[in-house]
Amino acid sequence: MSKVPEIFGSMVFNDQKMQERLPKSTYKALKKTIQDGEPLDLSVANVVATAMKDWAIEMGCTHYTHWFQPMTGVTAEKHDSFIQPNGDGVIMEFSGKELIKGEPDASSFPSGGIRATFEARGYTTWDPTSPAFVRDGSLYIPTAFCSYTGEVLDKKTPLLRSMEKISSEAVRILHLLGKTDVTRVITTVGPEQEYFLIDKDLYEQREDLKLTGRTLFGAKAPKGQELDDHYFGAIKTRVAAYMKDLDDELWKLGILAKTKHNEVAPSQHELAPIFTTSNIANDHNELTMEIMKKIAEKHGLVCLLHEKPFAGVNGSGKHNNWSLSTNTGENLLSPGKHPENNLVFQLFLAAVVKAVDEYQDLLRATVASAGNDHRLGAHEAPPAIISMYLGDDLGAMVDSIINGEEYVSHGKERMQTGVDVLADFKKDTSDRNRTSPFAFTGNKFEFRALGSALNIGCPNYMLNTMVAEELSQFYVELKDEENIEKAVKSLVKNVLTEHQRIIFNGDNYTDEWVEEAKRRGLLNLKSLPEAFSRFMDRKNVELFVKNKIVTEAEYRARYEIELETYCKQINIEALTMIDMAKKKITPAVTAFVREMTDAALAKKALSADIPTSVEEELVMSLSNRLVCFVKKTAELEEAVMGASEHKADCLEYAMYFREVVFAKMQELRAVGDSMETETASDFWPYPSYYDLLFGV
Repeated sequence: MSKVPEIFGSMVFNDQKMQERLPKSTYKALKKTIQDGEPLDLSVANVVATAMKDWAIEMGCTHYTHWFQPMTGVTAEKHDSFIQPNGDGVIMEFSGKELIKGEPDASSFPSGGIRATFEARGYTTWDPTSPAFVRDGSLYIPTAFCSYTGEVLDKKTPLLRSMEKISSEAVRILHLLGKTDVTRVITTVGPEQEYFLIDKDLYEQREDLKLTGRTLFGAKAPKGQELDDHYFGAIKTRVAAYMKDLDDELWKLGILAKTKHNEVAPSQHELAPIFTTSNIANDHNELTMEIMKKIAEKHGLVCLLHEKPFAGVNGSGKHNNWSLSTNTGENLLSPGKHPENNLVFQLFLAAVVKAVDEYQDLLRATVASAGNDHRLGAHEAPPAIISMYLGDDLGAMVDSIINGEEYVSHGKERMQTGVDVLADFKKDTSDRNRTSPFAFTGNKFEFRALGSALNIGCPNYMLNTMVAEELSQFYVELKDEENIEKAVKSLVKNVLTEHQRIIFNGDNYTDEWVEEAKRRGLLNLKSLPEAFSRFMDRKNVELFVKNKIVTEAEYRARYEIELETYCKQINIEALTMIDMAKKKITPAVTAFVREMTDAALAKKALSADIPTSVEEELVMSLSNRLVCFVKKTAELEEAVMGASEHKADCLEYAMYFREVVFAKMQELRAVGDSMETETASDFWPYPSYYDLLFGV
């Protein structure tokens, strides 16, 4: 462990290396670009590029790549070598122009209809706010991605724009409140990452896992998570070795991997980093997911990031811990010892409450996916109804503001353990609520509804933008007021009163809450198609167009891409199920039925007195189920073939896949899983849940 400070960031062209390798004037110019958004001069870029290249070559690199995040949800990269012809040989060169601009083929990335397939030119441009790093013999340069005609085709650019927008709006508000020394407000994120580890040999025997990331068939094992013995339990030797290697690789890349533990489900685990700037947190989370998969291979494991790889046990999410801090070091979401007197905190809290209430449909849509639809509302993750948890102390303060009553915070009370050798300590002012989708947790909000495979750029740029919009409205209302303190108190009271319906401190899993939420007028959007049915509402379009995050065409493109991706994913799952059913499961069950039939006939041939009721009942049961299974397989095939009739309208197309195709998949699976419980394991063609979940 003594080596950790030495290896941390060793593979990153970070601030320390820039100071060491860049002339002072170049370093200062680059820092102005990073911190204040100043345009970067090409002469500065040339010096930076040379220093980067020299460092990368010392680290063993021969290539560089512009690393970007297209709308596929995963990262992309094209590698070019540093070599340039020099007479009969070559020299290693890297220019500022090559650093700033790349040109990948953009024809096959999702564009939502704003680009034709034959329009191939795209550009990547260096993002200097996220440090370059070295992996596998290449220099990785984080970049933004756009088309030849300027349309934004990635998940990074809107995030960067939203960070600038919320900063400018927050600074204006803070100046009104007398904090004129603040020049910048930074959004920070700490994304907790859940994942499964399974044996690679078993994974290779399951085409559903290989093609879709989840098991499409699989009966529950005799034991699951019901004893809660895996959660925070002792980490198995093989998993511990994996986690150690993972930490080492993440630390080398400057990723602040902090916490690791077993999660609720068997073979499920979690890694949590320390929070950092949203843009860097986004890049780091994408890197973390990639490295998780690569390190797993070295240990004969496979890392599953699908939200629901196994039915009947908990799926995986990604808790997005979001906060706001000033360049002077103040956390704007920290209540302090006396939140009832903290007008800055109250105003920013009001902005978040108003944003979550007015744009609850967007927050639901931004975490929607084919995989995450299995989790939300399933009593293992927050429900599909968006609400906010503030806790007892803060909730009481909000009530006092709304009702015009005096309130004094109770502060932190001492926890009395009742054991002499155990130290008493101060406990937090409220409990945590694991059932809430958007929970206040001391000095930040934890957006708990994200799926484990999700790129966090989208929910964070939406969250940043909607809060920035509320702050902009607050500024207009407050800027001409003479008594700013009185005006802020009045504004906070009005906002919290108008939007208090979004605040719920109870159990989000209960049926009573579903009914209560309905009475409050909160939305219950249970699937991606339902969530995206509201995505193009005018208020949502105008939010991003007005704040110059994306154009209306780019916004619609995201709508088209998400719906198209959903349809493709369900279609692939359906086709995989049909393939598994016809080629493996049906023949396997047929063979087992024949074996049981032969056994019964052999007994009867030996003696009419030998009972054959066991074989006969099993043969009858499986034969009947097999008939149903084949019928359900044919129905699923027919449903998939019928999807093309709905393709003209992308929302209707997605609704069809949800309501017809996915429903048929569920029916087929139910029959298939019931047959697995009656078929001998020697005949069943796939590793069981017992093998998969307890095989590491």
